[in-house]
Amino acid sequence: MARWLVLAGMLAALPAAAADWILSSHEPQAKAGARFEVELFSVAGEPLPDMIGLRVRGDRMGRVIAARAGAPATGSRRTYAARMPETLAGALGLELVDRDSNVLVLLVQTSPDALQRLAIGRAGGPPPPISENESVYFVVGTRSGTTGRLQLSFKYRLFDRELGWGSDQPWLADFYMGYTQNAIWNLSQASRPFRDTSFRPSLFWLWQRSDDKTWIDGLRTGYEHESNGKDGPASRSIDVVFMQPEWQHEFAGGARLEFTPKFYSYLDKEDNPDIHRYRGYVDWRVRYGDRERVWSALARTGTAGKGSLQVDFSQRTRVLAFGQLSGYLQVQFFTGYGEDILDYNVHRKSQLRLGFAIVP
Repeated sequence: MARWLVLAGMLAALPAAAADWILSSHEPQAKAGARFEVELFSVAGEPLPDMIGLRVRGDRMGRVIAARAGAPATGSRRTYAARMPETLAGALGLELVDRDSNVLVLLVQTSPDALQRLAIGRAGGPPPPISENESVYFVVGTRSGTTGRLQLSFKYRLFDRELGWGSDQPWLADFYMGYTQNAIWNLSQASRPFRDTSFRPSLFWLWQRSDDKTWIDGLRTGYEHESNGKDGPASRSIDVVFMQPEWQHEFAGGARLEFTPKFYSYLDKEDNPDIHRYRGYVDWRVRYGDRERVWSALARTGTAGKGSLQVDFSQRTRVLAFGQLSGYLQVQFFTGYGEDILDYNVHRKSQLRLGFAIVP
């Protein structure tokens, strides 16, 4: 019955002329932020690509959803999977990019996560100007005294596609201002001071592919400053330009593997001229998970053979819910040099911390 409902909606949206490509779905509904599948049929028997772009019909933002094939074609049919954007809801029309197809109608349910809704103000509107950037968490460990680690991070889109300069030049809507703050909190000392705090503002351009013609899934490139806000001998700061490509692989069960190495070149490191010996010139980042649990790792190797490794595990749990926001149990392990920028050349004991995260 569900398939007939989808086909009925599909046929109702067919153009006057017969389409060369037919989109259908086994499910009439999809969930925002979750994986969904579509089936593509080639009327003329043309080869079916490994990736297709699905344009959101009638969307002022011109959004395109990239869908990948999970298996070889069966005759003239092939199944594709994608993740529905968090901010979409209601009756949604999808059509192929650069191909003559019908319009597939799906009913998209609102995502249960409220982080995007908190920033956007209403479901189904344009993408939020403020969104997550890196992880947001607070964790505590007790080795060699009790210390906490706190990180806040967000990014702000500078232009909108539906009005102003972004409407005239859509590529401007891919420019973001980012901000990440990370602090080490010494909870075992009198007055509980922060051992060090790093401030990382950035300006970058973020591109994500919508077809199968490029060899990377995304690219972030721009400028970043990092400083601990101190003066004198305790002052630390660097300025870098960076490039961060992204490769993704989505598994049949909905889990996703992401590889996002961050390559950078120092523009200024006067306060710490040998920091490259401990950090090097690339952050090796990998992330694997689904909507319930996430594993991530960050590794650095300096030119002197000194480096660091950080591994995080996040498990979604309703026990740690904050209002409408989802909570995660967070476990973090760090070993090596430079957990904070003040001690970039200091090797402390390996640290295991436990806490919570809002954005894993």
